[in-house]
Parts: sequence; structure tokens; C-alpha cells
Amino acid sequence: MIVIVGFIVVIASVCLGYLMEGGIFAVLLQPAELIIIFGAAIGAMLISSTRNSLSLIVLGLPRAIVPAHIGREDYLEALTCLSRLLGKSRREGLMSIESDIEHPESSSVFSQAKRLSRDKAALAFICDTMRVFLVTGDAQELEQLMDLDMAAIHQQAASPGHNLGKVAESLPGLGIVAAVLGVVLTMGKISQPPEVLGHSIGAALVGTFLGVLLCYGFVGPLATNLENQAMERQTYFSVIRAVIAGAARGATPLIAVEYGRRAVPEALRPDFTELESQLRG
Repeated sequence: MIVIVGFIVVIASVCLGYLMEGGIFAVLLQPAELIIIFGAAIGAMLISSTRNSLSLIVLGLPRAIVPAHIGREDYLEALTCLSRLLGKSRREGLMSIESDIEHPESSSVFSQAKRLSRDKAALAFICDTMRVFLVTGDAQELEQLMDLDMAAIHQQAASPGHNLGKVAESLPGLGIVAAVLGVVLTMGKISQPPEVLGHSIGAALVGTFLGVLLCYGFVGPLATNLENQAMERQTYFSVIRAVIAGAARGATPLIAVEYGRRAVPEALRPDFTELESQLRG
């Protein structure tokens, strides 16, 4: 919703400023310029993309329009769930959580964490890591495996924003291409009256205007939005990593969860009393 509001603000601001100077909207309606810019941009994206990266962009665009933000409740729930899982392993033995991590959909521990249970990537990250821990118990190897997994997850999450950013960078140049073609057409009308030439030159300049506006007002911000979401996801996984790594090094569940709490960004970090109350509840 915030992204849509942003789009409306950009369009309203540009249109209002144009109207205040007595602009005529009919001049801005140049379908040929739009076809040149959009068509060339899509073609360039197809040239630069693999099948996988292109599918990630297609799947990522709806996520940019309606982003899934990670909030304070998500962190609190993840920390609480991990505390329950580690507490169970400490009370009943490490193998007692084998059924929880093998079948998280029927686990009494994970069933209490609704948000986490819907996040398939985070759930797989926890379960796969704990499976290895049950087999090896080596904290150093576990941390290296988590780092590799997080790097792969982040690379995939950041790919749509990165590739869309490259498309945004090409739009001003494609706008110039459209403008130059308009100037070429205008030169064929050099013998026409000044008002005809003026209209033709104005139409040509619309290409540059559209390229710059699309780059900095729409596509570029969308790419940044996707990159920010990837960073938020990376931070979320870092919190989970901190808890599991702390437990693997021998920390008690309370201390392990505290490692995770300290890794939460300050603006979203639950305070110690709030987390303790949640754990007791």
C-alpha cells in the first residue's frame, strides 16, 4: 500500500507542477515514445537475464507492491519458538526434538509460531541446521553451514532488486534514444511553420522526460524496495543464526535467545522484560 501511495504522490506532484506552469497534457501523450522506451527496456532485460533471474523478477514485483515487512512481532515469535525448541532439547535430551524438526507441520513447538510456520524458508533454515546439529554437534561446522545457507538465500532475495536496478539505469538512455528519433523526424519537417516544429520538438523531448521519470520515480525506487526487503530478510536470518550458534556453543536457552535478541535491529528489538514475559507465558 505504501508503494502505491508513493506512485500516486510522484504522479500528482509532476502533474500539478506541470499544470501550474500552464502545461498541456496532450503534448505528454506520446504512445510512440512509450513503445520505444518500454519495448527497449523489456528487450534489454531479456537479453541480460537468465531464465532463473527473469522468473525471480516476475515473482518479486508483486512483493514490491505489497511488501511482507518483518516486524517486532515476527522477531518476538521467532525468539520464543527457538527458546521452546532449545528448552525442550535441554530438558528431555537433544534427540527429543528430532520429531519436531523432521515434521514441523505437526510439531507442538512450531504450531504455536504461526508466522514462522508460514515462512517456509526460515522454517527450513532452522530444521536443516538442527538436523546437522543432532548428527555432528560441532558448533564451528554449524556456523559455517548457516553462513553458506544465508549467503545463498540472500543472493536469491537480492537478485530481483539488483536486476531491476540495472533496468532503471538504462531508462534515461532509452529516453534519449526516443528523443533523438523524435528530433530526426522533426528535421524532416524543417520547412514547416514554427508552431509545427515547436510541437514536434516538444514531443521528442517527452522521451527524455519519460525515461528520467520512470528511472528515478518508479523503477529505481521499486528496485531499492526489493533490495531493502532482502536486507530485512538477511537480518531476520541473522537473528535465528545467533540463537542456534549460541546454543551450539553450549549456552543455555535463555542466553542463546539473548544472543538473538541483541542481533535484532534496535527499532524492532523486544526488550528483555517483554521477551521474558512471552517465554513464561
